[in-house]
Amino acid sequence: MGPDQPANQNPPPGVHRTVAVIDIGATAIRLRVAEVGPEGSIRTLESLQRAIPLGKDTFTTGHIEPSSIEECVKVLQSFRRVMTEYGVTKPEQVRAVATSAVREAENRDAFLDRIYMATQINVEAIEGAEENRLTYIAVHDIFQEDPKLKGSDAAIIEVGGGSTEMIFLREGRVTFARNSRLGSLRMRETLETYRAPADRVRAVLDQYIKRMVDQLYWSIAVEEVPYLVAMSGDARFAASLVEPHWEDKGKFKRMDIRTFANITDRLVPLPVDELVRKYHIPYQEAETIGPALLAYEHLAKAFHVQEILVAHASLRDGLLKEMGVRGAWTFEFAEQAVHSAMLLGRKYNADQDHSLHVADLCVRLFRELQPEHGLDGRFELLLRIAALLHEVGTFISDQSHHKHSMYIIENSELFGLTKKDTALIALVARYHRRAVPRPYHLEYSSLDRDSRLTVSKLAAILRVADALDRKHTQQLRRTTLAREKGALVITVHDVADLTLEQLALKEKGNLFEQVFGMKAVVRSSFTTEGVVKDG
Repeated sequence: MGPDQPANQNPPPGVHRTVAVIDIGATAIRLRVAEVGPEGSIRTLESLQRAIPLGKDTFTTGHIEPSSIEECVKVLQSFRRVMTEYGVTKPEQVRAVATSAVREAENRDAFLDRIYMATQINVEAIEGAEENRLTYIAVHDIFQEDPKLKGSDAAIIEVGGGSTEMIFLREGRVTFARNSRLGSLRMRETLETYRAPADRVRAVLDQYIKRMVDQLYWSIAVEEVPYLVAMSGDARFAASLVEPHWEDKGKFKRMDIRTFANITDRLVPLPVDELVRKYHIPYQEAETIGPALLAYEHLAKAFHVQEILVAHASLRDGLLKEMGVRGAWTFEFAEQAVHSAMLLGRKYNADQDHSLHVADLCVRLFRELQPEHGLDGRFELLLRIAALLHEVGTFISDQSHHKHSMYIIENSELFGLTKKDTALIALVARYHRRAVPRPYHLEYSSLDRDSRLTVSKLAAILRVADALDRKHTQQLRRTTLAREKGALVITVHDVADLTLEQLALKEKGNLFEQVFGMKAVVRSSFTTEGVVKDG
């Protein structure tokens, strides 16, 4: 079940649930069946992996070959039988995702449709932002439980077959997240294209990786981090050469840079066939080890990393943890997303005091109006972020700044939020002033009906909250909300003169009345006057 889907038809809280997650990657399809406890605890019941070279198809021809599609069907049909044996039979018990190899394929939709028709498994081709969010969820516990890591600066990096996920933390808070096309299988395909001789493999890879890492380094406002948390099977393999079965002793294995570099130096020159023979590993895994380890080494050097921590965690752990909370966004993730929005607001010199005050008012109004709008906490977060960013467009110009705000938000990266989430936030910010949503507004009309209604509901709330701080002085701090005779009455307890706020609310409250069927009224507790009259 994804974050866009309702958490219905699940057993009530307090009951153990059996669930399954499937990850379709560039080199393999992986299944994990687990029991999720009432408090979100996870106990793995079964783990399976089957090698399928989807990345070779996509990264060389741009599409997935029919033969590869049918191989995937057979694997997923066998996985379906295993899930059935464990009682995983309902759609809400399964979350299946596909990453870059499927996401970038020209025939992605045909692939996903064929899988669903043959297996009844609904696979979602997730965006890079979603991968980053699930990666963060997967390793969050490591940072909370280790005293040295909690509140520290660190980089969480997973070099996958088709892409690399990177999350940078400063004092425990996400400051930057990026999904890059630096992938280990993609690099291996590049080597084969260049037909690099064995004695030139290291030099070609070094040159290729260094060029991409240099581009990343200059685009990221981070100079150094003491810790690099490495998340991939290739990194775990390297750690096992230092200490076999280290996964049984803890959630991560510490490695100093010199040790990691020595292992990389040993493995990169070895031909794939020799890696398979010497270490008894599948061919598909052997193909990616050298490029992946070399990428980690270059990234560690670029950001002056002192220690590499190889995590015993994967995308599937993030998926299972999310299922443990029934698809809801956790408080920790919400705060990281808000922090990302605040960093963006500072970048564009938005009035932070005003934005924070309006965001707080939005949250209060959202919760008060819950019976009317019927939206869950996920949309409260989107509204909060829209409020924090509704005036970033003033960086470009005060004139039509609501439209500039929409443009900036649409073209910015907000940690863990999908393109759809970002589009909704951008539209809510766009409608905080002037025109209300219209059918001929292109971005608005392109949404489905539910999304259009959501934008109208959230924008109506934002317009009211923004009107209540018309002077940008944050005076209205003590307020109470009540319904009186078909109106939402906002009573202010610390300000006597509310003339400007009343005028602003009269100007901006039309959308609120259209959506919620009631007027928004502001008045002071010092006087019986203040109700905005009709007309």
